[in-house]
Amino acid sequence: MLLEVPEVTESQISPLAGYTIGVTAARRADELGALMERRGATVLHGAAIRIIPLADDSDLLAATTNLLEGGPVDFAVATTGIGFRGWIEAADGWGLGQRLLDVLRKADVLARGPKAKGAVRAAGLVEKWSPESEASAELLDYLLDVGVEGKRVAVQLHGEPLREFVEALRSAGAEVVEIPVYRWTGPVDPGPLERLIDAVLAGQVDAITFTSAPAAASVLETADRLGRLEPLLEALRERVLVVGVGSITAGPLTSLGVPVVCPERARIGALVRELAVTLPQRAVRLSIEGRDLELRGQAVVFDGELRPVPPAPMALLRALAATPGRVLSRPALAGVLRRHSGREAGVDEHAVETAVGRLRAALGDPSLVQTVVKRGYRLAVPLA
Repeated sequence: MLLEVPEVTESQISPLAGYTIGVTAARRADELGALMERRGATVLHGAAIRIIPLADDSDLLAATTNLLEGGPVDFAVATTGIGFRGWIEAADGWGLGQRLLDVLRKADVLARGPKAKGAVRAAGLVEKWSPESEASAELLDYLLDVGVEGKRVAVQLHGEPLREFVEALRSAGAEVVEIPVYRWTGPVDPGPLERLIDAVLAGQVDAITFTSAPAAASVLETADRLGRLEPLLEALRERVLVVGVGSITAGPLTSLGVPVVCPERARIGALVRELAVTLPQRAVRLSIEGRDLELRGQAVVFDGELRPVPPAPMALLRALAATPGRVLSRPALAGVLRRHSGREAGVDEHAVETAVGRLRAALGDPSLVQTVVKRGYRLAVPLA
């Protein structure tokens, strides 16, 4: 019989053990992967973007020069700590650091959150105001309430354009200077990302994480270039858990009907905690003759022991677990293998027998998968 999903506790096997998770991040990818591995996950890296070094970014230099030469600045918006700090350091490297700080001291500096506030103060500046919500929307409301008509506003970006924010200020009569800190482009080597997409389509990835909207857009663009966009969207909509660090990051995916889980706080630590709670809740749990069997992404937990299961046998196990105790015919299970492998040739009843043998070996108890003569196979679960 099917069991209710129990609450995951620290005393159990690591919450992400048996799951394979894709990481598309470029910056802090190793840190993100390590947090997942610490919780038992297997991690596949496929960086979807490349960060252009600040010192080499001609667009940032041009925007900074424009800011300095275009007249006084009335408001300066710091959206992220690392972005604001990087901007000041890059300006210093170009010999413009002191001029930039002098201009910003005469402006009302607004900091979106604590990290941005810390970077502002580290630069020797004092913020005029910072929203408790850490939301750009509240920053915008503050500026519109104060009034920006005829004012010059510098908005420090962080890889993602703030189109609605900027357009609202311009519509209110402000001159907005966008400071594009940390611009992103496609990866130098697309191979790891292409292999990650292949793994998703092959059913070898249980969850995929995104920490920026450009990374999400890059994954979709890469899949489209490979002619695999629709199969990828189907996998992300129906089978793979998609986790984004925030709603802006999720935008390119949700606009195409892909459900995205986001933590309450837009932090990578919160993202991993959300993943460690949500992914185990999707596990299938069965009781077979008083023994617990839990189907995780690429493994099972049987009698409290984690047992890896190869992809094809796992596909059969999931099919059998979908109707526990009922017989599935060999032709039906051959169809499961064909859908799993994406090919028709070489997938017959003999392939089913081979996969069942491998499944029994992986489970460590052949009696769990029973042969029903001339009919097929079933899990050893009593029918209700």
